[in-house]
Amino acid sequence: MARISYQLYCSRNFPPLEKTLQMLGSAGFSEVEGYGGLFDDLDGLQAGLEANGLQMTSSHMGLDMVVGDPAKAIAIAKQLGMNKVLVPFIGPDDRPIDTAGWLAFGKQLAEAGKPLQDAGLVFGWHNHAFEFDATETGEMPLDLIAQASDDLTFELDLGWVRVAGHDPVAWINKYAGRLSAVHVKDIAKDGDCVDEDGWADVGHGIMDWAAIHAALQAAGVDHYVLEHDNPKDDTRFATRSLASAQEF
Repeated sequence: MARISYQLYCSRNFPPLEKTLQMLGSAGFSEVEGYGGLFDDLDGLQAGLEANGLQMTSSHMGLDMVVGDPAKAIAIAKQLGMNKVLVPFIGPDDRPIDTAGWLAFGKQLAEAGKPLQDAGLVFGWHNHAFEFDATETGEMPLDLIAQASDDLTFELDLGWVRVAGHDPVAWINKYAGRLSAVHVKDIAKDGDCVDEDGWADVGHGIMDWAAIHAALQAAGVDHYVLEHDNPKDDTRFATRSLASAQEF
């Protein structure tokens, strides 16, 4: 059975964090995934996690931190007990525009991750949809990033794979052995959940979770991170999605 985690970014619009951690502990979560905006008060965060029976086993960290202050990134990860650090995003102005640029970015990313890997952390990249916009040579940026280093892992965001027009199962199979985690994310039927940017609670959208779960298990992926980019009610999302994921 896969470990089920919760990306705390889902609850960014429902402060305070203390309330979110209490909700997640009560709902039955034992793991959470962090993001860069949470690390101003590490001691307070650590105390809140421990008080609610939670462990931050993974986190998103910006490329600027990983490149500019890897020692800080490592210290944060070690204090909170993480074993995985994922770079989640680069803005449109920073994205390469051709095959050579994406290859170079992949090498930059792999090089940036070496200090974290040397410290015993799993390091990788978390995708959105833009990594599936083919370059001038017809190649996918995600494939070009992967070419940089066999040690670079991926946290495959299954929802964004589908939004980009691709079959999540095909990409799970393609990178079996390179997936350190996945974002388990559902998409509403056309016209539904418009006020939630078209995302749905896990198990309440169009994703074929039976097929996806089977592929993930075959690929040896055991870390499922639940996510919704803009829930109207984070408690609803957390509880319904956890119930669905436990039935996969």
